[in-house]
Amino acid sequence: MALGLGRALVRQWARRPGPQPLLPPRPPPSAPFSTDGDEFQSSRVKIFDRDLKRKQRDRAAWLMGGKDEFVDSVAENLLDRLEDCRKTFPTALCLGGSSEAIRRLLRGRGGIEKLIMMDTSFDMVKRLKDSEKNFPNNNFETFFVVGDEEFLPIKESSVELVISCLGLHWTNDLPGAMIQCRLALKPDGLFLAAILGGETLKELRIACTIAQMEREGGISPRLSPLAQVRDAGNLLTRAGFTLPGVDVDEYTVRYDSALELVEHLRAMGETNALLQRSTILKRDTALATAAVYQSMFGAEDGSVPATFQVIYMTGWREHPSQQKARRRGSATVSFEDIQKHFGSNS
Repeated sequence: MALGLGRALVRQWARRPGPQPLLPPRPPPSAPFSTDGDEFQSSRVKIFDRDLKRKQRDRAAWLMGGKDEFVDSVAENLLDRLEDCRKTFPTALCLGGSSEAIRRLLRGRGGIEKLIMMDTSFDMVKRLKDSEKNFPNNNFETFFVVGDEEFLPIKESSVELVISCLGLHWTNDLPGAMIQCRLALKPDGLFLAAILGGETLKELRIACTIAQMEREGGISPRLSPLAQVRDAGNLLTRAGFTLPGVDVDEYTVRYDSALELVEHLRAMGETNALLQRSTILKRDTALATAAVYQSMFGAEDGSVPATFQVIYMTGWREHPSQQKARRRGSATVSFEDIQKHFGSNS
């Protein structure tokens, strides 16, 4: 989602990082593992560097502070959908992204008895496991897995709920990842996801483009492409989910400066992971970006806004008990008759 702008800005402001904690020993990388089937073949088009994204998630595990109001709001809105369901979900899988917020805010919703928490980052999984001591009154079992959403290490038809909060937008093959989520679900299982939409960080995109055009005479990719709202319904249908539902929220977060925004993105693990990214950002371009951002969008108090568009997706694995559309041509009343009936009463 975000940019190579961070390092240059951090260097310019001379914000020295604190001492880095020693990383725990990392297990040797294992071979990708997914359910058999041709539909799981990874997309040939690679947009994101998944290994780099894993390292960024490792770093975010150490940079994360306390509660994040934006992340908590997204997680709360996602979990609210469980309260609209009459059924319970004894076994749930929580994928990457903002898993910590999901775990902290779950509070017994959904009737979950076993929660599987998965992330591509070993350090993030370790952080999640260490934070379990903050939940002494657990009423369910919690398991931790290091795995990749693109090669889901979950047995088919083994969970009732798959939930992903701000993580799936970094997959190279989003439809393929969603298909794997559907097959991991038992019949009548629920898929809940929140991803960042195309209007996210629109202010930063504008400022970065203007600064690069002015200083370098051209632009290079600094922010990743994101799904549009109109694409979300098609993604659910393409992945084979029934009763698809899509809605969108926009959050405006205010920061003291562009530097604070970059630091927040780094702590979220949302910095640039494009394969075609430029690894060099000139100092003049970084300064110009911050100046354009401030001049175009800054408020009177000196703060700057950042827009985050969040797309919420809901889908179910097919089951005979679910509502289905009637066969075409099976209607017994025509719209013409309805119009005549209501028209005569008016």
